Parts: sequence; C-alpha cells; structure tokens
Amino acid sequence: MPQNSPEPYEPVLSAEVRSALHTGLPVVALESTIIAHGLPRPRNLSVARELEGLVRSAGAVPATVAVLDGRARVGLGEDQLERVAEDPAVRKLGHRDLAPALAARASGATTVSATAFLAARAGVGVFATGGLGGVHREWAADQDESADLRLLARTGITVVCAGIKSILDVPATLQRLETLGVCIVGYGTGHFPGFYLSSSGEPVDWTVRSPEEVVEVIRAREALGGPASALIVANPVAEADQLDPVLHDRVLAEALDACRERGISGQGVTPFLLDQLMRRTGGASLEANLAAVRGNVTLAARIAVTATDTP
Repeated sequence: MPQNSPEPYEPVLSAEVRSALHTGLPVVALESTIIAHGLPRPRNLSVARELEGLVRSAGAVPATVAVLDGRARVGLGEDQLERVAEDPAVRKLGHRDLAPALAARASGATTVSATAFLAARAGVGVFATGGLGGVHREWAADQDESADLRLLARTGITVVCAGIKSILDVPATLQRLETLGVCIVGYGTGHFPGFYLSSSGEPVDWTVRSPEEVVEVIRAREALGGPASALIVANPVAEADQLDPVLHDRVLAEALDACRERGISGQGVTPFLLDQLMRRTGGASLEANLAAVRGNVTLAARIAVTATDTP
C-alpha cells in the first residue's frame, strides 16, 4: 500500500449535498453497489439516474455514496456516477473494507454497511436501499451473517428497505436484530417484507402508516437518547409488482438443493442463489427488486422532506 497521505480521510461531500445539509434541506443517501454489481450494463446507469431523479422529484437531494481513488464520497457528479456504473475495476466495499480502500487509493461501490456508516458520518439521516443483509441459512453450521446487522446496531440512521433477501433466514435475522436492539417498523404492514415478496410471513411489532408517523418515531428516539442504532422502516413491494410467490418458492427450493449438491458454501451461496433466481424466473426477480428499490427511494425522500418540515 502507498505511504500515508497528508490528505484527510474524512468523507468528501459534493457541493450540492454540502449546501443542502448546511441549509437544512432534506437529503437521502443511496448505495452504489446496486449500480456497480447489482444490475447489468448499461441498464445500471439508467437506473442510477432514475433513483436520483425519484429523490429530486419528491423534493430532496440525492447523495449516492461511493469510494473513488481513495476518497469516500457522499454525493456523486454525473461523471462519477458513470464511472461507478461502467468501470469493471470498481470493487465492492463493506464497512470493514473502507480503511484499506482509502489507504490503497482504491475505488469501490458501497454496500449497506459502508453506505450507512459514511452517510451517518456526513450527517445524512435517511438512507434508502433494496434489502438488507441478514443471517444466512445453515447459520448453525457456518455462523455466517451479514456485517450489515452489527453496523446498523451502532449507527443512528433511518434505513428504508424491503426487508432482507428471501434467500436468507428471515426469522433468525429478525431475532438477531432484536438482540442487537435495532428497531423495526412495518410501513403499512404488520408483516416483515420478503424483498421480492410483499410479505415474508413473519410479524413485526410496530406499524406506521405515513411519513409523519415515521418522523414521530425518529423524534421520540432522539428525545430518549441512549445507544445509537438504526431505525429500519420495512416497506413492502406492492403486491402487483412482487415476484409470483409460487414461482419464488419453487425456484428457491430448487436452487437450495442445487447449492447443496454442488457443495457451494460460505460467500459463494448468495451470488449463486441470486443468479439462479434471476435465470429461472426469466428476469422477474430483477424487476421485483427494482420495484422495491423505487418504492423505498420514494418513501425515504418523503420521510426526509417531512422530517425537514417538522419542527
């Protein structure tokens, strides 16, 4: 790695994001992994622009997060957005990867954990993503769980998501989040969303039905103080846009069987299962994913605007 640079390692805010935070305008953080690694080219760039456009149309400022040439950036210009979408050398960075990436002057797209950390560090209070990581199936054998969970347990940010990917262990993830003290509210639902599906079948303890009610929860948490942790707003994909549940269950069961037969384990499981869902549903899983992300981004922007307008 190169020698230490005198330049600071603090996140670099775009001029637009810096101005918005300084003047009290609403800002919504967006992850960049979906751009670099979650979608095929060139659609990934058009989706990145679309998501930023959804934030703007709701009256907020988008702050897409990434690391470019060893600088953590909160808010990207058009050329930087294009680079994240088009450069195959852009790595995938979780929270644990940030320090070595900055030291090595590397470039990478940020996952949920890295985005939440950098956004909160910059003073952005609302973050929209597709789905969180969670506890993996067969946890008892390999103890594999996403770094998202522990990071969210100590990062004070509101995260709007569509639950966790259905290839994971939903009940175990909810139990883990409870143990870590992470608050979850269902948006217009009494059940935790299933990412591709409107419902995972697992209940949530609290339901909110408007951005105003979400902001009331945020304000109550701020007033109470206590340990910093995320507020998860679990926003289900619309039933009309969800993946057909029967198709989902059949394809997932077959993919899990194939995974065991081929001896795929550890970090290889998730990409294999997601690829199988994509291929065996004819791309329908991807469309459900994008529908969920669009809904989350729009809701996050409404929450950010309401929070700014609420004394």
